[in-house]
This record gives sequence, C-alpha cells and structure tokens, in this order.
Amino acid sequence: MTEVKSHEFDGFLQRSAAQYRLFLIYGPDRGLVSERAGLVAGKSGVALDDPFSVTRLDVADLQGDPGRLIDEANAIGLFGGEKLIWVRGAANEKVLVDSLQLLSQNPLVGSTVIIEAGDLKKGSGLRRIAESSKNLVAIPCYADDARALNALIDNELAAEGLRISADARQQLPEFLGGDRIASRNEVRKLALYCRDAGTIEVRHVLEIIGDASAISTDDAIDAILSGDTDGFLAAMHKVSSSKTPIFLVLQGCLKQLQLLDVMRAEMDERRVPAAQVVQTLGRHLHFKRKPVIEKALRAWSGPAIAREMNRIQSAILQTRQRQALEDSIAIHMLLSTTLQSARRN
Repeated sequence: MTEVKSHEFDGFLQRSAAQYRLFLIYGPDRGLVSERAGLVAGKSGVALDDPFSVTRLDVADLQGDPGRLIDEANAIGLFGGEKLIWVRGAANEKVLVDSLQLLSQNPLVGSTVIIEAGDLKKGSGLRRIAESSKNLVAIPCYADDARALNALIDNELAAEGLRISADARQQLPEFLGGDRIASRNEVRKLALYCRDAGTIEVRHVLEIIGDASAISTDDAIDAILSGDTDGFLAAMHKVSSSKTPIFLVLQGCLKQLQLLDVMRAEMDERRVPAAQVVQTLGRHLHFKRKPVIEKALRAWSGPAIAREMNRIQSAILQTRQRQALEDSIAIHMLLSTTLQSARRN
C-alpha cells in the first residue's frame, strides 16, 4: 500500500500522483475528501468537463449492477484516450469491496479510478484491500490541525493580497476546522469582505465569518446518541448550510450504531465496563467523542441497538426508492433516533 499522510499530500500530488491509477480517498472531513479527490482527478490527464471521458457514479449505482465498476474501468473510451471513473459516497458496501479487490490485483491501463469514502475504521473492507495492494493509493483525510488551517488562511489571503493582524490570526482558526471546503469558503468570504481594507482585523472576523468548525457530520451523530434534540437540529442546520448531503448523516449514524453493536457485544460477553471497551475498540475515535460513545454504550442494550440499525437500514432503502423525499426521510428517522436516545439517557 501507498498511504499518503496529510503533510505528504502536496508533494505526492506534484511528484507521484500521475504514476498511479487507483485511489481510495477517505476520512471524516468530507470537504477535504472532496477537495483532494478533485486535485487527484486533475492529475489524471483527463478533461474533467468531457462526459465521454469522465464517468461519475454513486455507490447506489453499483448496487443493482455489481460488475459495473469493473466494466467501466476496463472499457475503451468512445473516442479513445484516457478515462476517469469517479465514485462518491462509499462506505464499506460489499459490491464496492469486491470490485476494488479485483481492480487492485493488476495495474489499470487507460483508466483512473477514484473512490471517495467516509470515515473508514481500521480493518474495514476497503482499507484492508488498500493495505494489501501495491497498486492502490490510500489518502486519509482528517480534520485540519492548526498548521493546516494556518496554511489554508495564508494561501487564500495571499491570493487576494491581504494581510491579517496577529489578534485576528489567533481568532480566525477557532471558527474553522470541521470541514475543509466550509473552512475555505469562510476564509474566501472574509477576504471578499475585506478586499479594500488591506489588513484583516479581529472585528472583521467577528462581523463576517460563521462557525465552520462544527459542520462535520460527527456533531449531528453525537447529538443523536446523546439525545440532544436542540443540538441535533442545530447540527443539521449547519450540515444543510454547508451543502453536505443529509444522507451522509444517516449513513454515518448507521456506521456508529454498528460500532456500538460490536462494543456492546464485547461488554456483555466479557463483562467489562464501557470505558474499557471504548479504550480498546474505539482507538480511532477523536478523544472529544469518546465520552458520548461511552454514555451511549451504557444507555443502549444490544437488542435495542439491533432494532435501531434495522430501522435506519429501512430508512436508507426508502431514500433510494423515493429520492425526491430523501432529506425528509433522513431527518425524520434521525430525529426519531435522537428521541429514543433521550428516553434511554
């Protein structure tokens, strides 16, 4: 496996990206996943506005046609030349795992495949394939740290010829960090507002910028598991405002319940406390989220978690069957789960 860490990505993009044809880009920062996928696509040598050379797929497009991804990757373009197959919304769907397993066995010829996925835990199907294949590049995307945020601020302000005061520099990152695209848009909005000012001051930051630090779907999921109705509604408003698909919250909630199911089974089988289970099976979780998961483990029984997973899976099926009502179905289901959590807590 070739894994590209955050601080290595820029160098990899310039020097090595064109040498590979199969990419798995994943992580909790949906905006950063999307941004990096776009940058990698730009190195593929394919005109991204050419519908004959670029095939964009959602994971749902593969469910009813298991061989489609392989067929697309091996097909010859209508007018010849390179092809790009770009898959979005991946989690750990079996159809995608099986297809990626086959594609990763031999180098692709004439096609580049980019797969955008959410937060994949270690040992999951897609990551397991990535770890065992020399033909696949894995690019994890986690929330920006202080260094990455400052680099983002510098790049955007330099493009507009703006300076920023020390106090404003200290204040600005506090409003950023949950989602790369949302953070970048907030800095661009600030730069547009201050275009004639020359220097950005604290008052400019407070006047114009919104809080993009909590747009991550994790905030909505944590509110759901905590039974915090007000927090859930606020988080969903931020998700909607950032143009993040609400379906991703539904999908993320299912993944979180699946993890809870494994943890709860471990608790019941070995008779160990929730804190110990979270420490051993939740190492990949952000430290701020661990108390929420621990509390949910104590509140939800194994059968109750199983019932809730079945309900969410049913809601996901409904969103696919009735796409015009996707947001309404997702919000209704998630609010129901939030109320269930509130009663249990």
